[in-house]
Amino acid sequence: MGILGLVLLFFILNWIFPLPDKVEYSTIVTDNKGEVVNAFLTKDQKWRMKTELSEISPLLRKTIIAKEDKHFYSHPGVNPFAVIRAFFNNVFRMRRTSGASTITMQVAKALEPGKRNIWSKIREMFRAFQLELKYSKDEILQMYLNLVPYGGNIEGVKSASLLYFKKNPDHLSLAEITTLSIIPNHPGALILGRNNDLIVKERNRWLKKFADEKVFTQKEIEDALAEPLTATRGTVPHYIPHLAYKLKKQGGDIIKTNIDMETQLKTEKLVDDYTRALRLKNIKNAAVIIIDNSTHKVITYVGSSGFYDTTDGGQVNGANAVREPGSTLKPLLYGMCFDEGLLTPKTVITDVPVNYEGYAPENYDEKFNGYVSIEYALEHSLNIPAVKSLRLLGHEKMIQKLSNCHFKQIQKDRNKLGLSMILGGCGTTLEELTGLFSSFANEGVYISPAYTQNDTVQQRVNVMSPAADFMINEILSKVNRPDFPLNWTATERMPKIAWKTGTSYGKRDAWSIGYNKNYTVGIWVGNFSGIGAAELSGANVATPLLFKIFNTIDYDSDEEWFTQPKDCDIRQVCSETGLVPSDHCTNLVTDYFIPLISSTKVCDNWQEIMISPDEKISYCKSCAPQRGYKKKWYKVVEPDMQAWFEENRIAYQKIPPHNPDCELIFKGAAPSITSPVNGTEYLINKKDPEPLQLISKTANDVSKVYWYINNKFYKSCNAGEKQFFIPDEGPVKISCTDDKGRNRDIRIMVRYINL
Repeated sequence: MGILGLVLLFFILNWIFPLPDKVEYSTIVTDNKGEVVNAFLTKDQKWRMKTELSEISPLLRKTIIAKEDKHFYSHPGVNPFAVIRAFFNNVFRMRRTSGASTITMQVAKALEPGKRNIWSKIREMFRAFQLELKYSKDEILQMYLNLVPYGGNIEGVKSASLLYFKKNPDHLSLAEITTLSIIPNHPGALILGRNNDLIVKERNRWLKKFADEKVFTQKEIEDALAEPLTATRGTVPHYIPHLAYKLKKQGGDIIKTNIDMETQLKTEKLVDDYTRALRLKNIKNAAVIIIDNSTHKVITYVGSSGFYDTTDGGQVNGANAVREPGSTLKPLLYGMCFDEGLLTPKTVITDVPVNYEGYAPENYDEKFNGYVSIEYALEHSLNIPAVKSLRLLGHEKMIQKLSNCHFKQIQKDRNKLGLSMILGGCGTTLEELTGLFSSFANEGVYISPAYTQNDTVQQRVNVMSPAADFMINEILSKVNRPDFPLNWTATERMPKIAWKTGTSYGKRDAWSIGYNKNYTVGIWVGNFSGIGAAELSGANVATPLLFKIFNTIDYDSDEEWFTQPKDCDIRQVCSETGLVPSDHCTNLVTDYFIPLISSTKVCDNWQEIMISPDEKISYCKSCAPQRGYKKKWYKVVEPDMQAWFEENRIAYQKIPPHNPDCELIFKGAAPSITSPVNGTEYLINKKDPEPLQLISKTANDVSKVYWYINNKFYKSCNAGEKQFFIPDEGPVKISCTDDKGRNRDIRIMVRYINL
C-alpha cells in the first residue's frame, strides 16, 4: 500500500508540476553532407546546438557513460546505491567527497537550476523520474549532451566540438571526447586554449582510469595519451548567409540544406571576382542559384556578391528580391502557344508598330523587322511578336500558369497585370525564374526546388508538353544568337546549354538563366539601390557570368542533350507564313509541330484578283466586265505591314484600286484607327491647343479613306496618309470609311485645361 501511495503521489505531483523540458536551441544550418555551415545564437545569447541521436557515436556514448554514469542504462533515473554511498561518505567524513548525480539527474538540474541543498537534490530526483517516464534512455543522453556547460556561452557537446575542434561530435577522437567530458566538472577553471596543460593532465588521468577499468583497449588508450591538445576557441562558420537567414525564419533547430559547399564556394569566388570588375561600370551586385536537375535540389545559393559589403547593401538577398524579369518569360509564353495550337517555331508574325488601347510596345533596339518567324522572334528576343502572342494566348492563362509555379508577386498582382507583363511589367524573383527554367530541363514539368532535405513533398506542375518543351530547347540552345556575349570566346570546352537573357526597363536588372541536362543556373546582375547602369544588359553582363559558372561546374561534359519526344513531329511549311503549303507556295522549310494540336490551316497569303488589262483597276465579281479583264495573283499584305512598308519606303506589290464605278459595299477588313486611341481621355492646353493625329491602317486593296468627326465629313486622303484636327471639348466620335464602304468608329473624351 505504501508503494502504491508513493506511485499515486508521484503521478499527482507530475500533473501539478509538469516537467520544464522546453529548451531553446541555436538554429544550425548544415550542408548536403551534414556539416554545419551556419548557426545563430539563442535568445539568451548561448551557443546551444542540438546534437542529433545519429551524431552520438558509439565512442562518444561509451566514454560519457564510463565517466559520468556507469549504470545509466539500468537505473530508473536515480541510482539508490550511489545515493546511499554518497550519504554515508559525506556524513562520516563531514564533507562532500562523492556525488550521487546520475546523467538523468544532471539533465534535471540543467533544465531547472537551483541552489545546492537537500531540497534541490530532492527536486532533481523527482524531475529525474519524470524524465525517465517521458523519454527513452538515448533521448535523455541526447539531452545531457545538449545541455552540458562548457564555460562562457557554450553549452552542449556539439557547440563545444564545433567551436574548439571544428568538427561534428561523431568525428571526435577518444582524446577529444575525454577532454570535453572533463570540462563541465570545472568549466570556469578548465578553459580550452587557456589552460590546455592542466586539461591534458586531467584528461590523461581519466584515460588511465579507463585503462585500469578496461573500458578501452591499451592501444586506444596509448593513442589518446599521445594525442596533443592544441584546441582554442574558434568561431561558428557563417556560410550561405542569405539562405541561412531565409530558412531560419521558417523555424527549426537543425536546418539541413542541399547546398554543395564545393560548388557554393567556387560560385561565390566567381561572383566576387566578376562583380569587382563591373564596379567601374557602376554595376555592383549579382545573385546566383544553381539547381541539380536530376534531384531538383538547390545546390548553390548566392544572395549577393558580398554579404558584408556595405557599398550596395550586401546583406540584401538578391535571389529572393522581387525584380522586373525583362524578357525572361518569353520561352514560357511561346511554349504555351505551341501547346494551344496557336503557333509553331516557323509561324510568321509581323514585327511592326502596334497600339493596344494606348499600350505601344517597342523592341529593345527601337527598330522593327517586318515579317519574322516565332523562332527568330525568340532568338532575337523581339518584343512586338511577344506582345502579339500573349494577346493571342490571353494573359490570364499565363498568369494562372505562373501562379501554379509559385510566382507570388504575380499571383498577388494578377488583377493589375496586362500585356506588358511579357516584357517585364510584373514582379518575379531569381528563385522563381530559376525554378521555372528547371522545368525546361524536365520535359516541361515544374517540380518545386528543394532547398532543404525535408522538402520531400515537391509540387508538380505541367508547364508545357514535352513536344513544346523540346521546341523551346532547340531555339534557346543556338549559339549564333544576337544575345551571345560580344566579349566571350572561351566556348571550346563549355557544355552545351540553352539560355535566355532579359533586361528590365531602365537597365536596372540583367538576367541570364541557362540549363542543360545536369544543371539550371540563374543569374541576376544589378544594383540593390535600384540605380540603372548604361552598360547593364542580360546578354553582355549576366551571360558571361553564366558561361563562367557552367564552365566551372560542368566543364567538358559529354554534352548529353534532350531528345525529340514522340509527340513532336516534323513537317514542311511555307517559309512566308509557316502554314501548311498551298499550290502557290514555292519556298518550303521544315518545322516542328504537334500532331492533332498544331494548326493545319493552309497558307492563304496569295489571292487571285480580276484586273484591267493595264493593271490600274481591280474588279469584284459584281462589277467585273464580261470580257476585257485578266486574272493575276497578288500577295496579301496586312494593313500594319503596308504602313510599315510605306514608312520604310520598301516596295511591295499593291492590289490596284477597286473599280470606282462599283456600287457594292464590301464586307471584310474595315480600316483600323490607331490614332487617336479608342476610349482615351485627351487633355488639351486651352492657350496653345495641339492638334490630334488621325492615322488608320487599311487592307491593301484600299487607295482612299474618308474621315468623319461627330458624323460630319472632315477630310479625304490616301490610305496610310496622316491627318490632323483640333477637336471640340467633350465626347468626340471619329469615323473612318475606306473606298469599299467599310467603316470603323471610335470615341474619345476631350478636356481643355489651363497649363
